[in-house]
Amino acid sequence: MNFKMQNKQNQLIERITDQHLIVGVDIAQHVHVARAVNFRGIVVGKPLSFENNEEGFTKLLNWIKELKHMKNLDTTIVGMEPTGHYWINLSKWLVKQNMDVVTVNPHHVKRNKENRDNTQSKSDKKDALVIADMVKNGYYAFVRSTSESFEKLRVLMANRDVIVKRHVSSINQINRWVDVVFPELWQVFKDVS
Repeated sequence: MNFKMQNKQNQLIERITDQHLIVGVDIAQHVHVARAVNFRGIVVGKPLSFENNEEGFTKLLNWIKELKHMKNLDTTIVGMEPTGHYWINLSKWLVKQNMDVVTVNPHHVKRNKENRDNTQSKSDKKDALVIADMVKNGYYAFVRSTSESFEKLRVLMANRDVIVKRHVSSINQINRWVDVVFPELWQVFKDVS
């Protein structure tokens, strides 16, 4: 099992060439932060903050093009944490721009924070750099594109789970109230829900 995992990681590392610009994006609700490194992990350019809208996405794309031109690089891979739903629009937009988009495990990002500077401090710029490093080191997964109907089904199932949990909680609450206020009710009725 361990060999297979190591083999997979090696394959992901081999995909990164000396012609790659590796971009890490720290995702937030309103403003994302991007950092870039080359295939060796050397920081390329300054951090970029951009809004979570099409104007901000275009700003990111122009920043990437500028860095690629400046460093004479051909290819880009963009990594991000799939936290919440804030990453989805950026991911879809980048895929439409023919970018390779990958995700990194948020738990691994948290564990790898001190690899860069020996501290557990948190900042959006640092997180973006940690994400870029993780992509460079092969700790990423490709984003699978899903159909609109599949996404709607996933949302529907999540909503169903919430409703079922609320329903069970309400039944338990009613049963508790009956036990406290009128315990004899169980002798007359088996189920009050």
